[in-house]
Amino acid sequence: MASACSIKVRGVVQGVGFRPFVFRLARANTLAGWVLNGEQGVEIFLEGADQGLKSFVHTLKNEPPPAAQITDIEVHASNPVGCNEFVIRESQRNERLSVRISPDLPVCEDCLRELLDPADPRYFYPYVNCTNCGPRYTVILGLPYDRANTTMQPWPLDEYCAREYDDPGNRRFHAQPVACPQCGPEYYLQDGDKSVRGNEASIRNAVEMLRAGKILAIKGLGGYHLACDAGNADAVQALRSRKYRKEKPFALMAKNLDVARGFIQVSAEAEALLTSAARPIVIAPAKISLAGVAPDNRDLGVMLPYTPLHYLLFAAGAPEALVMTSANRSSEPIAFDDIEALDRLSDIADAFLIGERPIARRVDDSIARAGVFGPAVLRRARGYAPSAVAVLPSKEPILAVGADLKNTITLVVDGQAFVSQHIGDLEHFQSLQSFQQTIEDLVSMYEVRWDELLVVHDCHPQYASVAHAAALSSPEKRSIQHHRAHVASVLAERGEWKKRVVGVSFDGTGYGDDGTIWGGEFFAGSICDGFERVAHLRRALLAGGDAAAHHPVQAAAGFLVQLDDLPDVTSAPFNFPERYRHAMELVCKGVRTFTTTSAGRLFDAAAALLGFTRETSFEGQAAMWLEQLARSAPPMEPYPFPFADGELDFRPLLTNLARDRFLGRDPSECARAFQRGIAHGLFGAVTALCRAHMTDTIVLSGGVFQNELLLENLKSMLDTTPFQVWTNHAVPANDGGISLGQAALASFGQFDFVASVTAKEAASL
Repeated sequence: MASACSIKVRGVVQGVGFRPFVFRLARANTLAGWVLNGEQGVEIFLEGADQGLKSFVHTLKNEPPPAAQITDIEVHASNPVGCNEFVIRESQRNERLSVRISPDLPVCEDCLRELLDPADPRYFYPYVNCTNCGPRYTVILGLPYDRANTTMQPWPLDEYCAREYDDPGNRRFHAQPVACPQCGPEYYLQDGDKSVRGNEASIRNAVEMLRAGKILAIKGLGGYHLACDAGNADAVQALRSRKYRKEKPFALMAKNLDVARGFIQVSAEAEALLTSAARPIVIAPAKISLAGVAPDNRDLGVMLPYTPLHYLLFAAGAPEALVMTSANRSSEPIAFDDIEALDRLSDIADAFLIGERPIARRVDDSIARAGVFGPAVLRRARGYAPSAVAVLPSKEPILAVGADLKNTITLVVDGQAFVSQHIGDLEHFQSLQSFQQTIEDLVSMYEVRWDELLVVHDCHPQYASVAHAAALSSPEKRSIQHHRAHVASVLAERGEWKKRVVGVSFDGTGYGDDGTIWGGEFFAGSICDGFERVAHLRRALLAGGDAAAHHPVQAAAGFLVQLDDLPDVTSAPFNFPERYRHAMELVCKGVRTFTTTSAGRLFDAAAALLGFTRETSFEGQAAMWLEQLARSAPPMEPYPFPFADGELDFRPLLTNLARDRFLGRDPSECARAFQRGIAHGLFGAVTALCRAHMTDTIVLSGGVFQNELLLENLKSMLDTTPFQVWTNHAVPANDGGISLGQAALASFGQFDFVASVTAKEAASL
């Protein structure tokens, strides 16, 4: 007698070959029924022998398709209805969608074999893909994930592709972007007024230009890259000059893992990241120095090929390591539209390798590191977004709009928290446009009504994200304090709502409850009950507000004014420029100064004392420079950084640093003693606070905790204690994780109310 069951599968299960997998699995177990894409995932109905049903469920749970990410499987007994065969039904649309959209996937081994086989119909075709690989998020225009809802809609399938698309036994069964050279889009090379058509001809011509030291704009999955030979110092310098990127490191693409090993130290953890489905840029210690690629940096960022086009470039003879950086001017968002790219990049790139398939949305490369506390995502974009990173106990939809730097947004639908790709800094018009488009994109894709949507935002009165949130038609808008959101993002990743922790939030800038600039904060509490600020860095004055973030000597003034017996820092060996004197005048007169507890600005002050007295050319540069300087010295006795009465006192830390530097101690030794002093001070503070608040768990978040040397020092000390340490893994510790923390706190009604400021004060923040 036949038995029956119904199954609901949630997670990333659409667009990853899940239905054909189910079809083949049902046939293998002699089961009848159907499978379809529903609003929340994949729905299955099965009839057959008990043993076949058990075998099906076991394989479903333990051997899903490689690109699938199952989060939940519900199996319920049902009554047989007399099905005679197993079929794939049309997608069903009755309720609001909450299915997870698959991130873009790297080309699979099967497609690679076809790509490089001269006898295969898809030989040298840069758009080869199947249900196990290829574009997803960057081609989806709407849900459900069907070809008509993708940017491949303009290219009808020819007979060859249609036959594979309709064959349940083929790995291209219902692969929505499927195409071949006869029916699909192509690449072409635009070199001034000259155009080279044809996939192979355009790619081989592009390779010749790369080998000749030229700079190319190459269209990828989520936007254009600017590429050149990483071993050609003149080409690298030309790219820096044209792109106005003075010192920020460039990313590399290595031909394969063996080539990558020649450039960086590839630990087992780093290899796992490099070869993962996300294929991020992986930051790791450099083995060699490449002129101009990563100035003043002992690390390199390397990624492996992930599209068919990348493999074809290397197969055609491109240099084994290419600079592969976002196609933009410094700090602008990546170009992804062809007309936009030709306009914005015409004076940077010598030629353009353009693919005809449109990109649905701008998605940059992700950046990750095999950190001391586990893998850490520094920029969450291609390969990760827009996956749900948490399931929140919220019935109502929530839109969290994040912060203004390194912006992401989070949309919560039926409790699933979908975190967008990295959008960027909203001070740039194109980034602000992308931010607005991404909000509309996700809200419309998941069919959320504005009148039912809770919108949450930062407390900063002058954030562009806050202004945009205020203009949205949602009737309910609430604020979440920046640093509480940092701590909550770590707990949200882990699904820990009630766990009481001591949370440390160290970064550059965040608007505090009292209207001052926070950035060195300690909290006690939980997401469920909220976080109480229980300690902080000693207060300093910041001359000129956020402008000080670009000038370490300006940031230093408000810290150094509190030191006794400070040497003359305008003379050797410090040689602070005139900007310091002006900043000190503002501090002493109390004009255009703001109270701050920013740990980021403390690092800037230390960097200035050690020689970084120029303007920074990218965010966090001075702190990165200090960390790299410290790594060149062996461990040193830490400078004192005492914790007492709820305050970490930076005065002994900076006093000893300034004294040693004045007396001629090597700057690298001073930097190492400063780094260890920060770690020892943090260690003393968090262990004391854990005991005072009766918790065994420490949470670390905020941009300062991207400092790997600081984390190494902390781990070596905390490993000897009974306390456990949690850090970010799914979202960045920097402001890219803020939106998730906002959404998590909002799901428990933990909103913040901050002190009001005058319009004049707000404009200066």
